[in-house]
Amino acid sequence: MDVIFGRNKEEHPEPIKAEVKGELPCWLQGILLRNGPGMHTVGETKYNHWFDGLALVHSFTFKNGEVYYRSKYLRSDTYNCNIEANRIVVSEFGTMAYPDPCKNLFAKAFCYLSHTIPEFTDNCLINIMKTGEDYYATSETNFIRKINPHTLETLEKVDYNKYVAVNLATSHPHYDSAGNVLNMGTSIVDKGKTKYVIFKIPSSVPEKEKKKSCLKHLEVLCSIPSQSLLHPSYYHSFGVTENYIIFIEQPFKLDILKLATAYFRGVNWASCLSFHKEDKTWIHLIDKKTKKDISTKIYTDAMVLFHHVNAYEEDGHVVIDVISYPDNSLYQMFYLKNLNEDLEKNTKLTSIPACKRFVVPLGFDKDAEVGTNLVKLPSTTATALKEKDGNIYCQPEMLCEGIELPRINYDYNGKKYRYIYATEVRWSPVPTKIAKVDVLTKKKLSWEEEHCWPAEPVFVPSPDLKEEDDGLILSSIVTSDPRKAPFLLVLDAKTFTEMARASVNVDLHLDLHGVFIPEKDLNTERE
Repeated sequence: MDVIFGRNKEEHPEPIKAEVKGELPCWLQGILLRNGPGMHTVGETKYNHWFDGLALVHSFTFKNGEVYYRSKYLRSDTYNCNIEANRIVVSEFGTMAYPDPCKNLFAKAFCYLSHTIPEFTDNCLINIMKTGEDYYATSETNFIRKINPHTLETLEKVDYNKYVAVNLATSHPHYDSAGNVLNMGTSIVDKGKTKYVIFKIPSSVPEKEKKKSCLKHLEVLCSIPSQSLLHPSYYHSFGVTENYIIFIEQPFKLDILKLATAYFRGVNWASCLSFHKEDKTWIHLIDKKTKKDISTKIYTDAMVLFHHVNAYEEDGHVVIDVISYPDNSLYQMFYLKNLNEDLEKNTKLTSIPACKRFVVPLGFDKDAEVGTNLVKLPSTTATALKEKDGNIYCQPEMLCEGIELPRINYDYNGKKYRYIYATEVRWSPVPTKIAKVDVLTKKKLSWEEEHCWPAEPVFVPSPDLKEEDDGLILSSIVTSDPRKAPFLLVLDAKTFTEMARASVNVDLHLDLHGVFIPEKDLNTERE
């Protein structure tokens, strides 16, 4: 599996014309912009974890039936420092970097002290975020990096901390119909409190401030105190409905004291995360109007989740679909020592991802007997039991197993929907299929091909969309067969049949997340 995980990938900053087989619809015009780790070795040093690699942004541009590929390493401060030193000198979550061994004792001591409160990396390798007319590479730290979506050039570095007091932030923001960005982050021991902060970035600025960033008008909507001052929950995403913001505070927690001493102890930051299987998972519903968490305490059993699928309101209930795991073993499987030729033996899935539906009742009978199931929706087997102390204990409905990296038709985000598009995993955490799941019938369509490893599928709606699944699925495919070139796969989202593929003679990297930017949303002046 060295062809997928072990080898540094070469960048291709100039466009390469892809060989298209099949037929692309004439309306498919724009850029598929994606992000993920591409370099895991710098000089004689190697990262420990696949998620630590230096960000390699790549794009597929669709223009008049033709497809052009390009890729470029994000010129972050992290990248520049590492390349200049010809070794890893900036710490990542799974790899702690240490001072140059040639430094004197005083310089070493100063460096150790500076890591008590970590200065996190700006190696933004997880996703792409749109803010106003700008695009940013993002990760889970307080830094984001602006990029040019046409040339992939790295532009200014932005520190969320200048606008909102957060040390960590998700790389899965939400967008409302006006294009405003909704995101959340963790504020570690700010004024003696650890809290989760939800904030909004407007889609535009006043006319007199046209040259200023939308971030300068960032607005804090509300904050939720952490259940524990020194052990905040880790989270990768959150959910929204028409009237609520959904935050799931899981017992996969970050130990702040361990984080502060990790550098001294010679361990990475990932070792400061631990799963507390005896604890509850709390479900917070924040009312968008009052900007407060609803008063009823809602919980479920211990679980680990990375991705929300969707959420919506129906007949006095909030329906929440997530991909969850019974433990935190998934992260361990992506250490590079496991992703070698013995991939099947080293990364045998012991924790299968499950797509689960939780249903939370809103207006329920306060006088209902203890043990009463408060869910009244006939379409689900999910339950919400009233407890003696007034809390509500939720048990989910299983929608399907074995899918990850879920996407939907985003026009249905926060609304009742029917289809999930995702990668499918079997014996390994590395996807081997692309799947379409019908949450109503629980039927599934799949695409797979031997020696092919698909990335997260992105739904692109048809311009004359009449039904939810009228559109295309785009997924970049890495191949482990040297005789087969990697390619961008284009599927009909309704039938899941292949419409076209665009092959590129490059060493394509397996990426994480990204966005499709329609031609109408591209600022052509920057091309």
